[in-house]
Order: sequence, then structure tokens, then C-alpha cells
Amino acid sequence: MNQDTIAVIGTGSWGTALSIVLADNGYKVKQWGRSKETIEEINQKHTNEKYIKNVELPVNIIGHSDLRETLEGVKTIILAVPTKAMREVLAKIQEVQQGSLTVVHVSKGVEPDSLLRISEIIEDAMKPENLEEIVVLSGPSHAEEVSLRHPTTVVAASKDIEASKMVQSLFMNSYFRVYTNTDIVGVEIGGALKNIIALAAGVGDGLGYGDNAKAALITRGLVEISRLGVKMGANPLTFSGLSGIGDLIVTCTSVHSRNWRAGNMLGKGMNLDEVLDNMGMVVEGVRTTKAAKQLAAEYGVSMPITDALYDILFNSVDAREAVDQLMQRNKTHEMEDLVVLLGDALEEE
Repeated sequence: MNQDTIAVIGTGSWGTALSIVLADNGYKVKQWGRSKETIEEINQKHTNEKYIKNVELPVNIIGHSDLRETLEGVKTIILAVPTKAMREVLAKIQEVQQGSLTVVHVSKGVEPDSLLRISEIIEDAMKPENLEEIVVLSGPSHAEEVSLRHPTTVVAASKDIEASKMVQSLFMNSYFRVYTNTDIVGVEIGGALKNIIALAAGVGDGLGYGDNAKAALITRGLVEISRLGVKMGANPLTFSGLSGIGDLIVTCTSVHSRNWRAGNMLGKGMNLDEVLDNMGMVVEGVRTTKAAKQLAAEYGVSMPITDALYDILFNSVDAREAVDQLMQRNKTHEMEDLVVLLGDALEEE
């Protein structure tokens, strides 16, 4: 049994689920969080009921509220905090970190205004001497199911394939399968932008639309994601994989998806503030919609689903009206998009 120590930064649902995977693999897991009540619950009751209900945590998960203590003797950290908290947490890590770290981030988003992906935020916020490698772990993976040890498959992506393989070995077991990839741009963009399409899918369900609408939304949503991703330097094939169509399907069709649930409330007539108050958790797709709208303008990419959702979220456009406008856009040919995507990819090569 491997006794290496891994730090998981974040005590939310995904950080806790991944802590379970690592603990099952024989690692000592130091899980850091802000809430002393949550840390006490992890250590005393071996549960985290706020985020993962009715699951007993392995005893080799130890909760910590002191970040310096958490990072002591650790060479790899799992960064499981919302995008909006990323810079604040990284600044705290910089204050106490000694030596270099491999950072495995599991968040899905793009920072508005700066338009940086998560790996770029990490590079921007950390000193080079404190940063060994960056790996993104992404794919169709609801925390609720991972915590129950249900079969799940994800991808570890890094510019350095050896770093991807290291993370693959770290997490892989009988119920958690990990593939490797070097297309960190594609994996991050797929993971971030699928939340926009999941919000839109929830809106459609809230309006009472059926399977036809959802199938079209997922398919055309994948085109939008791929269109922007390829312009940003991603391999188009990545979007046919786990962090593309895989993550898109699970997030658009499952009641576990907080983005789908938020969109569902919007479709039923709630405004954005009411939805966010009701959710009580971060809905990454809201923030990412704003960033994607800016990215589309910067790269000159057409993203009609994103535009429609942006209008619902930030311009108070009625959801049904936004869908009607989406359906009545100018006629086009389906294959044109695919030819453009393949052409851009071939030009990059």
C-alpha cells in the first residue's frame, strides 16, 4: 500500500469525491478547507454531509484548516476550488509553499475579462520555482456517483505526457479509469463550455421542451464548443472524447448537474438572483457564459446558443423568446461548420 501524501485543496463535493478515490488507492489525503465545522466533521465523524450525503469517508482522509500544515511534505496537490476563488487560494498557497508542486486542477471555467483558462491562471499566479507541472483532470464525473464508487472515466491532460501519466497512476483503480491527453487547451475548453450548454438544456427542460430540443442543443452545442476551441489551438478530436461530448452528455441530462438545475429554474420563470440564492452552491456556467461571450468576440466565432443564454442571464430576455430567436436565425448548411473546423485544424498543422 502506497503511503505517499496528497493534498486536496477544497472540501466541496468534487474535492471530497476525489479524496475518496485517492484514499481508496492507499494514499494519505490531507483535505484543506475554510470551514472549521466541516474539517471537524471530516475528522470526527468521517462524513461531509453538506456536499456528499450518506457516504462514510475513509479514515486516511484527514481534514486541515491550516494551509501551511496541509502542504508540509506534499509534492502534489489537487486544486478543487471554484474558478472565482482560484486566485485567492493560489495567493495563500504562495505565502506558505516551500519547494515546487505538481498542481492537478479539477475546476471547469474561464476567468471573465482576463479570459484565462484555469491552467493559465495557475501559471500567472504562482512563482515558477513553486510550480513543477500543471495537469487538468476532467470528464463526465458527478461527485455523487464517484463517492459511491460507481464506474467513472475521465482524462488527465498536461503539456508534459509524463505528468499526465503520473496523475493517471495516482487515481486509476477498479471504478475510476483515467486516460491521458496532451491537449490541455481542448480539455479545459470542453470542460468549461459544456456548463453553458447544460444551463441551456436546463432552460429547455424548464420550458417543457422535449428530447428533440435537447438532442439538437447538445449536438449544436458541441459545434460551438469545438468552433471556439479549435480557434484557441485545441485539437478538434478532443471534443469527440471524454472532456468533450462525454462531459456534455452527462451535464446536460442529469439532475446531479447544478448547471442543469439552475437552467431548469430559469426556464420555469425564476430570475438569476433567485436561482443562485436557491442553489446555495457555485454555478460555474453563469460566470463562464460571460467569459465565452467575450472569447467569441475576440476570436470572431459565432456562438448563437451562448449568445441566447447570455441574453437570458444578463439582459433579462424572456427564455421562451430567446429560444424562438435562436430557432429563426438565417438558414445555413450543417456541413459548413464541420468543414470550417477541419480546415482550421489542418491549417494549424
